[in-house]
Amino acid sequence: MNTCSKQVVLAVTGASGACYARRFLERASALEGVSLHVVLTDTAREIWRHELGCEAPEGFDDRRFDAPFCSGSAAADVMVILPCSMGMLGRIAAGTADDAIARIADVQLKERRRLLIVPRETPLSLIHLRNMATLTEAGALIAPAAPGFYTRPQTLDALVDGFVARLLELAGLNPLEPAYRWTPGTPFQETI
Repeated sequence: MNTCSKQVVLAVTGASGACYARRFLERASALEGVSLHVVLTDTAREIWRHELGCEAPEGFDDRRFDAPFCSGSAAADVMVILPCSMGMLGRIAAGTADDAIARIADVQLKERRRLLIVPRETPLSLIHLRNMATLTEAGALIAPAAPGFYTRPQTLDALVDGFVARLLELAGLNPLEPAYRWTPGTPFQETI
């Protein structure tokens, strides 16, 4: 019997939030049945160094179209753009496909494959919101980098872990662990 792994593309763009991408890479790589491919922009590599103090992982260069999954005949099962800059989001919404990340996202949409976009920007302009609406209508799932606090995370790592656990669930890669799931009846402290 031939067991196929789920083909996943993690695209990292030049938005702040490298901690989310690093943790997603660690968690997704450890999942059984997941084959993970990373595509990074030059700016993503710079931000990774600045925010995390280390070099970005090896991956495909966003300027090259020989990255896997740039063709509809080789579409990935899942693409996660984490974090997604508003420039990249706009290019995908416009259908320009002028670099590998935008092209792979375009393939995901046209082939009706899962595309999870994680913008990390605030405030949002009307242009940003319209681009997000366009992508949602085209089939993408928009999940802004907005971690939950109901689990009462005590560290930045715990906050990142909770959000990445939710992304793994949205990507269809791993069920949300009970530690990160809100349960009705959970006592919440009321604040004034």
